Amino acid sequence: MSDYLEQLTTFICRCKFEDLPNAVVERAREVVADSLAVIAAGAQEEEVKNMTARMVPREGREVATIIGTTRCTEPAKAALINGTAGTFLELDEGNQFGRGHPGIHVIPAALAVSEENSLSGRNFLTALVLGYEIGTRVGIACKLRMSMHPHGTWGTVGAAVAVGKLMGYDKARMREIINVSSSLGLATSRKTMLEGGTVRNVYAGVSNYMGILAHDLVQSGFTGEADGLRTVFGSVVSDIFSTETMVEDLGTRYEIARNYFKRHACCRYNHGTLDALGEIVAKRALKPEEIIRVDVETYSLAAQLCDQKPQNMLAGKFSIPFAVATAIVHGSTGVESFRPKVVHDATVKDLAHRVFVTEDPKLTAMMPKFRPSRVKVKLRDGSALEAEALTNKGDTEDPYSGEELRAKYFDLAELVWKCEVAEAIHADAMKLETLADIRVLTGKLRKLD
Repeated sequence: MSDYLEQLTTFICRCKFEDLPNAVVERAREVVADSLAVIAAGAQEEEVKNMTARMVPREGREVATIIGTTRCTEPAKAALINGTAGTFLELDEGNQFGRGHPGIHVIPAALAVSEENSLSGRNFLTALVLGYEIGTRVGIACKLRMSMHPHGTWGTVGAAVAVGKLMGYDKARMREIINVSSSLGLATSRKTMLEGGTVRNVYAGVSNYMGILAHDLVQSGFTGEADGLRTVFGSVVSDIFSTETMVEDLGTRYEIARNYFKRHACCRYNHGTLDALGEIVAKRALKPEEIIRVDVETYSLAAQLCDQKPQNMLAGKFSIPFAVATAIVHGSTGVESFRPKVVHDATVKDLAHRVFVTEDPKLTAMMPKFRPSRVKVKLRDGSALEAEALTNKGDTEDPYSGEELRAKYFDLAELVWKCEVAEAIHADAMKLETLADIRVLTGKLRKLD
């Protein structure tokens, strides 16, 4: 058996809420509050409403809440739908070091299992931190193939670890659920995000579903290979897997405390560009008709987001030309600026055709610590406006304040819940460790018609 798995399982099984640093607990609360609002708002999207109606009849078994609706269902289905809803608006938090979005891969599964078993807020928070930790470390330890989308891959392991922790697994069973879940990830395609294939939005939901399925399989006697992590993430979806990275600073460096939050409602690779553009428009308002062209120089992953003619909302969220154009035309990068009607707006489309994106290898070399972007706007009067961003606003290096995160929460939550309900949910999220039963919180999450 691999020594690193022994270290991982020992840490996971021994870790108690009391062992978590205060800063980690505080960040975990913020991740929960942010995610609940993002999921609830995403649940109002037409595709998610249709999915929920097809999968969950109103007379379904009342165990786990489908956030932002009046419906409940069995935990695995709730985790699937909530995980899907949480990615729809491209506002879910993430981790730049793991190169993905750990929270939305863990919270729906952990919340559903906690609700089913009437577990405490402390149990839920501890499981979230540990599932987030292990999933992210897999993302750091490997380098997924460039053709893969990170959603639905290592997040499955994170969800399974959280479920195993909630169910009181010992080291042997924790090792088993890690190995079983290693083989339950998806063969994801990065092209889905670039082409607007909305099947991409279900990837994180499937990871949550599979995390719960992994528990059922282990309890049923199914087994994995001796070291599924090393095989799958070292030779199947990646050719690199560092076991040393998996245990480096384990228990002293918590990945959830190195996360980022998003306020631009689009792919994070757009954010440096939008932050730089924000500096420009803060000094001088821009009108579409006065712009000859916009040139964006950025790092390799962002440079892929160069489509000047996105065809739907998801494709628009993964297009720097569109994001720049809609930000200038509408003066906002919120949810409404990426709606389908905006994607097909003639003024926005025309301006997007004048936004050009190229990679600067020097900027690529600055990853992953920095996600830089340079923006130059050339105007018809012969002048040019320039700005540069090294990091994204909301990253570990330039975090949003508590008030900014609270404002984002209410911007989304009040699309779904009455003001007093949104306030009560936020209050519960920010004092989760005091809740003897997580159902105190989940009972409030069902949208009141």
